[in-house]
Amino acid sequence: MLEKLIVGSEEWCSFPALNIPAIKARIDSGAKTSALHAINIVPFDREDEKWVKFDVNPLQNNGKTIIHCEAKVIDKRIVKSSSGTRESRFVIKTNINFGNSTWDIELTLTNRDSMGYRMLLGREAMSGRILVDPEQHFLLGNPTPEKLNEYYSKPKNDKKGLRIGLLASNPELYSNKRIIEAGELRGHEMHFLNLKYCYMKLDATQPEIHYRGGRILNDFDAVIPRIRPSMTYYGCALTRHFESLKVYSLNSAAAIAQSRDKLFSLQLLLNNGIDIPTTGFANSPLDTNDLIKMVGGSPLIVKLLEGTQGKGVVLAETKKAAESVINAFKSLNANILVQEFIKEANGKDIRCFVIDGKVVAAIQREAVPGEFRANIHLGGTASVIKVTPEEKKIAIRAAKAMNLKVAGVDIIRSAKGPLLLEVNSSPGLEGIEGATNKDIASEMIKAIEKQIKW
Repeated sequence: MLEKLIVGSEEWCSFPALNIPAIKARIDSGAKTSALHAINIVPFDREDEKWVKFDVNPLQNNGKTIIHCEAKVIDKRIVKSSSGTRESRFVIKTNINFGNSTWDIELTLTNRDSMGYRMLLGREAMSGRILVDPEQHFLLGNPTPEKLNEYYSKPKNDKKGLRIGLLASNPELYSNKRIIEAGELRGHEMHFLNLKYCYMKLDATQPEIHYRGGRILNDFDAVIPRIRPSMTYYGCALTRHFESLKVYSLNSAAAIAQSRDKLFSLQLLLNNGIDIPTTGFANSPLDTNDLIKMVGGSPLIVKLLEGTQGKGVVLAETKKAAESVINAFKSLNANILVQEFIKEANGKDIRCFVIDGKVVAAIQREAVPGEFRANIHLGGTASVIKVTPEEKKIAIRAAKAMNLKVAGVDIIRSAKGPLLLEVNSSPGLEGIEGATNKDIASEMIKAIEKQIKW
């Protein structure tokens, strides 16, 4: 027992392998697992092993001091916090240093901005090594402010890259990981910013955007919004606030908002001379018969205005089926579009990826057998295709009409020529990069560099 390390209820420790020279820890025998404060957590593969990169703010209430870390992932667990919430966390193994003692411990990675300590030492890491005197503090020493400044002060170097934030919801999505990777490879400081953790201060003299725990996000050069449909309203409000702070947004809030309104976007496209499949829109179910007739009769497509990625799209093969589907949606007060069915497309469409006014890649998407609409999210396949000059022109004009710097433009080939289906403001990268072997993510970063004249 005398060989065990005696510590107080809070102590300073370090993580040599993570290059963290000092961090204050809460010693809590009531907690089973240990936790380290981590933000911008991004998993990646290294030599067929799962690793994770993350940032640590080692000093409480100091968001400017950042340590960039990498570690091998040994597990991913559901952890119940002291507040009772359950969270999926990456688990790493690293060496911890307390005084003159060093040993390996397991750490879960989580954002602890709202907690009192950046580090929590649980009983699994203490077992057989530590005795806790809860009445004492810093028995192993307390570094002075001057010493902490020595640890964490950085030489003032010239800025080498841009500070770019990726506004999204899931850091593990292929598209988000690729954008972070592409930006870092081009020498920029990339940050994944979870939309749910951002909040705004509206003020005439000092407007701000804060991140979970109070970190201020005003010092970004650019943001890349990739907003899921369920977060459109809040995501656009947040993007708009970044724009008011003179932070460049790759796609503007206004452009994203109008692209998400399917009816408004189609009206904009038509006003810019771009052909679309004949489409009907009505409020009253009493006009169902004329609505069906308006688009050429059955079969026809019924689309929810709020649908995305192929969800909320129904093929009605007969007039009776069309009446049933339309009236069912209307009884739910759902806004729908009724659109002619392009039979000759044979379940295929074209996705053109437009960046800064150029088609950088194009693929043909083909529906799985039994489906009428090509969609990779629903199991469809993608292949490289050479688009015609007319199709390329339509894609560029559509992105320009929507005022989008980055757009996925969907086109269908019909007997009367190419028709535009829709324009996506957050197009996925996995299908098109996989099929074409083109580095689309880097093209997005280059568009930011060009705009900012970096």
